[in-house]
Amino acid sequence: MGGVRANENFKLNVSEWEKVRALKSDEIKSFLAKPSDERVPKICLAPITGAVENIGYADEHSYYLDIISASHKAGIELSIGDGYPDEKIKYGIEALCKMRETDKESKFSVFIKPYSNSRIIERIQWAQPYANIFGIDIDSYNILTMRNLVNLEKKTADQLIEIKQYLQKLGFPFAIKGIFTEDDIELVKAVRPDIAYISNHGGRVDTRTGSTAEFLLKHGAELKKYCSELWVDGGIRTAADVATAMALGADKILVGRPFVTALCKSGEKGLCEKIQELKAL
Repeated sequence: MGGVRANENFKLNVSEWEKVRALKSDEIKSFLAKPSDERVPKICLAPITGAVENIGYADEHSYYLDIISASHKAGIELSIGDGYPDEKIKYGIEALCKMRETDKESKFSVFIKPYSNSRIIERIQWAQPYANIFGIDIDSYNILTMRNLVNLEKKTADQLIEIKQYLQKLGFPFAIKGIFTEDDIELVKAVRPDIAYISNHGGRVDTRTGSTAEFLLKHGAELKKYCSELWVDGGIRTAADVATAMALGADKILVGRPFVTALCKSGEKGLCEKIQELKAL
């Protein structure tokens, strides 16, 4: 899963958690001094699609079945994304449907790319029986190949409010994923989503230079004024990274590459071990 500009933002995502940790050492020590039940990390599988082209999986269908099943058994929350063709989101829905055979209460967060609102609503309807949260993945607009292939839109506040109101009628929380620029902050202020999700698409997309760690440090407190929860992903590799994100106000930490790598290398056992490693605050 490469990134633009020689993977510049991917590298920054990984390295700057330590830098932020050094700047905010007192806050992190204070967080770690809390009783253990007050610092239980909420870790979620990040939405990753394109398993064949991005990961090297034999096929997309098998990837979803494997990653959803293993993540569920490991005890973390689940999410799926979508992509082109439509089978990608449908395979994710199918994987959860299969899991429902043994756990009828299982649900996941669904992140939809910024298509026209009519196409977004269509996807909401597909996933509605299995979802607990829906979000719009606004940063995927910056994937030029996807933008041109399926006509992604740079969403306005009014367009996002329309989706938020539609979801409110259905009883679902609404998330904006891909908060990473000053313009994105203004969107959050205008839309007031239930969840503001800081992400730069794993450092893969063409956006400003920087990391999600520094963005959380600079803007986390401001964003929390306009949403109920703050989520973050990008470069999180250790329990110390998880603690840093939580100390800076993140309510949920989403992880992608490390979980995929562990699954590919050592199967379900490897994924479980990686999850336990990140939870060891």
